[in-house]
Amino acid sequence: MDRIVPEQRARIIHVARQICRPALLGLLLLPVTLSCSFFDNNKLRAIKSAGELVILTRTSPTTYYETPEGPAGFEYDLAKSFAGYLGVKARFVVVEKFSDIIPRLVKAEADMAAAGITVTEARSKVIRFGPPYQEIRQQVVYRLGTDRPANVPALIGRQIEVQKGTSYVERLNELKQEYPELKWTEVDKETEELLQIVWEGLLEFSIADSNIVAVNLQYFPELQVAFTIHKPESLAWAFPLVEDRSLHAAAAEFLEKSRASGELAQLIDRYYGPAGRSNFINISVFKVRTRSRLSPYQLIFEKAGKQYGLDWRLLAAIGYQESFWNPTATSPTGVRGMMMLTEETADQLGITDRLDATQSVDGGTRYIQGLINRLPPGVTGPDRLWMALAAYNLGFSHLEDARIIAQKQGRDPNKWNDVKSSLPLLADEAWYPNTKYGYARGEESVIFVNRVRTYYDVLVKLDEEAKAKNKPQALDLKAPAI
Repeated sequence: MDRIVPEQRARIIHVARQICRPALLGLLLLPVTLSCSFFDNNKLRAIKSAGELVILTRTSPTTYYETPEGPAGFEYDLAKSFAGYLGVKARFVVVEKFSDIIPRLVKAEADMAAAGITVTEARSKVIRFGPPYQEIRQQVVYRLGTDRPANVPALIGRQIEVQKGTSYVERLNELKQEYPELKWTEVDKETEELLQIVWEGLLEFSIADSNIVAVNLQYFPELQVAFTIHKPESLAWAFPLVEDRSLHAAAAEFLEKSRASGELAQLIDRYYGPAGRSNFINISVFKVRTRSRLSPYQLIFEKAGKQYGLDWRLLAAIGYQESFWNPTATSPTGVRGMMMLTEETADQLGITDRLDATQSVDGGTRYIQGLINRLPPGVTGPDRLWMALAAYNLGFSHLEDARIIAQKQGRDPNKWNDVKSSLPLLADEAWYPNTKYGYARGEESVIFVNRVRTYYDVLVKLDEEAKAKNKPQALDLKAPAI
């Protein structure tokens, strides 16, 4: 090994003084390759020095996925927020298989893993879990119209497939102690893929966490939960099982503050709220109508979305909620057309024929864009869109009344999760007489937003599937008969 010349030694000592522990500077005299990790075993300081938090994750609707606007997902948003809390950037490493996450974390290929990992005794022997941030249940899933199993004995002799390397395998092994004849197959398929195979009728049963089931019911409404196979379990981030706990402690502090501020609850609602409130009938009908009604108008939605900078699938979701994609729809209150514009709103927007689909979509798009722009700067991210949708349904003035009520109740008027709790009070005699704009059916606007969000999520899923299969741009869905 070459000796360190004086100039090199001086340069190394200068850098070390800036970023490493001064007490160890004497070691610089040794002819060895040097790094900050050689001087400082504090993981948190090392991450802040590097300016980057490396996070293992996986692609799924509940963790991390790509959208036209960039990455999204519950785990992505929460982990990115944690990186911001530390004052560093988040770098996500997406693994192909869930079963690879823990082994790669054990090898210290990342600082942590955020991938919807269930806390189990076996895993706790090789990794360190952070505080739980969500509670789930493992559920047996089957397709509507097939024989529903009522309990574990009813699974014996049946076709069961689960994702390899998951906690589902651990639970099945535990059940096998009581039911020796219970058998299943472990496969290298994502849980979401197995749920779709069950929906297609090619597999009898699979097992999935309740949050994964809730999201996928939007896309595969014939999926049904047979029963829960285990007591509630916790999801948590995972960290390498090392002596230093500085990063683990910072994560615990962050999650506690996120829970206390309501940020965690808002994030859970953002990704799971609409899913939990959808139902079999309206989603099934919606999927049928994406084939029978949407195609003639899809280009109109796309053109308006491109012109005004909004996702066309969001506009289509609003159009479906308003009129079921019927350009001649008319309500008893006088709103008309695809986007159900009032005569006053149409006049303000320069719309001459509300029953013309192109004009209606153009006007509705400009209207929702105007509401988005009108909200105060403190309303950010998805909250801004959800509030604009509520204003689209109820009126901007009534939304402002609800925000004021939220503030009076000690809630955050800039967070949708808080404002949606105040909207129903606009019809409460104890509240609306003291508002500036009076009575309004605020609960209806909450339902409106929930449904638009659900329809939008489904359209995104169907559109991505169509593109993946190289289908024509217009959605082509083999919808179930109803």
